[in-house]
Amino acid sequence: MQFDDVILGRRSIRGYKRDPVPKVVIEEVIALAMRAPSSNNTQPWNFYVVTGEPLARIRAGNTQRMMAGVPQSREFRTGLAFAGTHRERQVKVAKQLFTAMGIARDDNESRHDWVMRGFRQFDAPVCVIVTYDRVLDGSDDTPFDCGSVTTAIVNAAWSRGLGCVINSQGIMQSPVVREHAGIAGDQVIMKSIALGWPDDTFPANAVITERKSIAEASVFVGFDD
Repeated sequence: MQFDDVILGRRSIRGYKRDPVPKVVIEEVIALAMRAPSSNNTQPWNFYVVTGEPLARIRAGNTQRMMAGVPQSREFRTGLAFAGTHRERQVKVAKQLFTAMGIARDDNESRHDWVMRGFRQFDAPVCVIVTYDRVLDGSDDTPFDCGSVTTAIVNAAWSRGLGCVINSQGIMQSPVVREHAGIAGDQVIMKSIALGWPDDTFPANAVITERKSIAEASVFVGFDD
């Protein structure tokens, strides 16, 4: 694919085929993504790539603990709930997804199942858990750099026909994730990426989110109109 085609064509994938993803393809994706910039080339990121039975155990543990009311234990700091314009955008994409899936506002069972899909890593065949070196905890640059490489992963995956969705639900129960992914104690769990071959029959995969206009997002200073 051309670069523009990747950027303009990519979308979040929440429904996957059961087909396994070859390890060599994932290695290609990660190798390409690690060309992403980082502060003074610190490269704070590491990746735990999980599939098969270990991923099934993470899914089961996440779901069981959340259903039992165990408080979430995300390791990377969480902020306040979205409000104002940001909340409006969040609600809008949720409405798009529920409409695509045919989930009515009063269909609590289907809405609950949708939430549980997140804790199951959207049933994707692969989960990439993004961590960073604990010695860098509190650094302003580190989360920025990890965001950069995560974006590069989803774009590199898309260029090879793979779909992704970046999510936090899959790492809400960090003790479960640590145990079954074998995450070292010197790492902080930041994000997870569901990855696999897109199921084109899954309605939510067709959802394309809107973006702010350049005029809304940018301020140009010193340019001649």
